[in-house]
Amino acid sequence: MFDGEDITKVKGGKLKKYRRKMAIVFQDPYASLDPRQTVRSAITEPLRIHHLISDRTEADTRAAELIRIVGLNPDHLSRFPHEFSGGQRQRIAIARALAVTPEFVVLDEPTSSLDVSVQAQILNLLKALQKEFDLTYLFITHNLSVIRYMCHRTAVMYLGRVVEVAETVRIYEAGKDPYNHGQLSSAPSPDTDKRKKWAVIEGDVPSPVDIPSGCRFRTRCPFATEKCVKESPPLVQVRPRQWIECHYDLDLGSRAATPELRASE
Repeated sequence: MFDGEDITKVKGGKLKKYRRKMAIVFQDPYASLDPRQTVRSAITEPLRIHHLISDRTEADTRAAELIRIVGLNPDHLSRFPHEFSGGQRQRIAIARALAVTPEFVVLDEPTSSLDVSVQAQILNLLKALQKEFDLTYLFITHNLSVIRYMCHRTAVMYLGRVVEVAETVRIYEAGKDPYNHGQLSSAPSPDTDKRKKWAVIEGDVPSPVDIPSGCRFRTRCPFATEKCVKESPPLVQVRPRQWIECHYDLDLGSRAATPELRASE
């Protein structure tokens, strides 16, 4: 859903208009940039496709502006992707995503292939751009620290299912789903005074082609019962703006939330 419309049912010219409102930054900037295109060509191509420029001079001006916004030099526009470091290539990918002035940007593990010091630079850049251009991000990552730093609201997924949705602060301070709870409690802390006993999640993630019956996490969950084997839990609202998909309530130590807490998302 985008602006209240199901975009999977939109086709033709109308879909092209939606594409201009969205952009994506991929995990591997080397693979997502065409090695045969210069930086100038990569950034101006979306502008040409969506008819946002009238001539080459305007295209070059816009490309130079975008490359400066992401912290690079206009002299870099004539170079090819292999001439840059991983962090620089990701900055180029971000500039390309911003070319059409989108409203919504998908960030698919945008820092996982970068060194830690470079990751921090890219994350700070993304936060600054979000504020400057009033962008909405869908940030996909497995890094718990990055989620806490970047995201206002978090959806936790396990084997293709959303198992908990809440404000990010709530996820970290009062996570209720057993899978999410296990992840957070096992994350090591540099503060020795705050270290706690790890809640180890045992076993391996089942194959996506042979998904368990009922709750998908039941094969690794210490609270699983026969009900978890037979019934897939619904997404249940347990607090305002917080939903979990689980038969077990970690706070109450009981199965299934009360009927008044049930709600569809």
